Amino acid sequence: MDIVEFREFCLSLPDVEETLPFDDTTLVYKVGGRMFAMISLERADYFAVKCDPERAIILRDRYPQITAGWHLNKRHWNDVRFEGGLGDEALRGEIRHSYMLVVRLNVTPKALREQILSHITAEGIVDNAERFE
Repeated sequence: MDIVEFREFCLSLPDVEETLPFDDTTLVYKVGGRMFAMISLERADYFAVKCDPERAIILRDRYPQITAGWHLNKRHWNDVRFEGGLGDEALRGEIRHSYMLVVRLNVTPKALREQILSHITAEGIVDNAERFE
């Protein structure tokens, strides 16, 4: 996976928007107005995704390609390197986990969350985060 595939995968998820809220070089992906992934055009060798805090610790201990999010809340964000052997499916899994986590916990109001969840169900998207645990 590279930055182009990362972008295409993020935008393939239901109700995702691509924004540039910080500067002209940091792409931020949101669902329901909430951030779930970001990547710098200047340092496109890794991306940042939100993660369940307990799971984040397990992943960081297990995989050197996954570290605490730089300039982000380290409890809730991981940086994930493209290189290093995780594989494309694992990288997509981390993006999907972040997306699902944000939809379930951060999207408000409830009606919007339920609408997005119905789109996710219709698309057959599953959070297979347990794969690493």
